[in-house]
Amino acid sequence: MTHTPASLADLRKSYERAELSEDASHADPLLQFDQWIKEALNAQLPEPNAMTVATVGSDLRPSTRVVLIKGYDARGIVWFTNYESRKGRELAGNPYAALQFHWVELERVVRIEGVVEKVSEEESDAYFHSRPLDSRIGAWASPQSQVIPGRNVLLANAARYGAQFLLRPPRPPHWGGYRLKPEQWEFWQGRKSRLHDRLRYRQEAGAWVRERLAP
Repeated sequence: MTHTPASLADLRKSYERAELSEDASHADPLLQFDQWIKEALNAQLPEPNAMTVATVGSDLRPSTRVVLIKGYDARGIVWFTNYESRKGRELAGNPYAALQFHWVELERVVRIEGVVEKVSEEESDAYFHSRPLDSRIGAWASPQSQVIPGRNVLLANAARYGAQFLLRPPRPPHWGGYRLKPEQWEFWQGRKSRLHDRLRYRQEAGAWVRERLAP
């Protein structure tokens, strides 16, 4: 028997901030995303750039984690990470992923699915060298997703690489960017009585088809 605290089971919220109609939305999903993420930024939400990345490993088990979007354009959505992390290993074996943005205060969700590839070495270098020094040292210090005996390992690694590289740490060969090329978008706007607005964009014959999904 599942035991659910009454306070969780009784939580309710009426979504009434906005609507998402076919007439008022953009025909190009990138333009719709651009509008919504700018509105999230202008609303000064906490970490509006945070997105969940879902991947699937060779064991067919999905996994998720939160990363920060670092750019977007017609080529796709970009983020940076350790290539030897769990997500990196899973993307190496299965280069498909799903992204999700959840802007709670705006009662909005964006879901994006597509194929993932590494960005160019030049793009990774440019972004890496724009990061604060501590973050650049951290990319060397953390063997991401590996088991370590304690936090002292990270601190010792940071001290060692800090002494080695001083103010000019190079980009680690195991660190860089990924770009997801969208094949499907979905925009969700909360509405009253759980009759939410869901618009999906999918590609058909090289063009985007916009269609409404039942909530």
